[in-house]
Amino acid sequence: MPLIKAVILNDFGGPDVLQIKSIACPIPDNDEVLIRVVAAGINRPDVMQRKGLYPPPPGATDIPGLECSGYIAEVGKNVTKWKRGDKVCALLNGGGYAEYATANSGHCLLIPTTLDFITAAGLPETFFTVWSNIFDRGNFKKNETILIHGGSSGIGTTAIQMAKAFGATVITTSGTDKKCEFCKFLGADHVINYKSQDFVEIIKYITNGSGVNIILDMVAGDYLDKNIKSLNTEGRLIIIAVQKGPKVSLDILPVMLKRLTITGSTLRPRDVAFKSAIAEQLNQKIWPLIESNTIKPIIDKVFTFDDVIKAHDYFDKGDHMGKVILQMNEQ
Repeated sequence: MPLIKAVILNDFGGPDVLQIKSIACPIPDNDEVLIRVVAAGINRPDVMQRKGLYPPPPGATDIPGLECSGYIAEVGKNVTKWKRGDKVCALLNGGGYAEYATANSGHCLLIPTTLDFITAAGLPETFFTVWSNIFDRGNFKKNETILIHGGSSGIGTTAIQMAKAFGATVITTSGTDKKCEFCKFLGADHVINYKSQDFVEIIKYITNGSGVNIILDMVAGDYLDKNIKSLNTEGRLIIIAVQKGPKVSLDILPVMLKRLTITGSTLRPRDVAFKSAIAEQLNQKIWPLIESNTIKPIIDKVFTFDDVIKAHDYFDKGDHMGKVILQMNEQ
């Protein structure tokens, strides 16, 4: 069995716990494909896993990496949709930080003709997440107003573009004026520097006191109360990460009076059929927008495989705007 290079965790903690080692090449199951990875996206769940705060689900590899792009190298015996040499990007249960990774065949999508492998590696995790939460769980409707926290993040830059493409009024928060300007460039209608402005008061002003229809939140913690104040009647709060912590105190009365929906989700533990359904929706409704250059993944910086520690150190600093990518092999 051939050996490949992969990133493993020799402990939990800072970026220096990431080590490149030789391991056996994974073998695809009957419904899987083996991908020769050209590039992989770095995402916050990778960082949480590195810190020991987000363990892989049962049966998943402990190699980090939830998305990749590359060439299909092998197909399982039940796979008819793909063949060797196909250029795909894929949502993974893990394993993207390696020269080869396996993916369920239903979680792969052809790389749009307008994108190269590096850019396509930034597609799956954020695009699956945004579609699932804003459009499915959030039941977004045209002309609604949405608040996107962390607008310059990988999730944020994707959410801004997708929401605008479907007719939303978009408000975002970011932590610097430079990031706010970048969000504006991507199409946000209103930008708020949360370090120097009170987003609750700004939203009240922008919406004439009515509030927004949807909030996509990756902060949680003390943002919960502020988010509730910023929602209008029948508003929906969707929590996808807990950067300020998962435990909060909640005054339930405003939720009742405004008939709010508070929900949330994580993507990695969901079943194969759920993720395959999202892939099909993206293929039908989002891929044409990528092909027409209406939306695209925003890539901040690319690191070589050998520089994975530097890549995580850069990601941890939080200065990036868009996705941080690891390049594993030549295109």
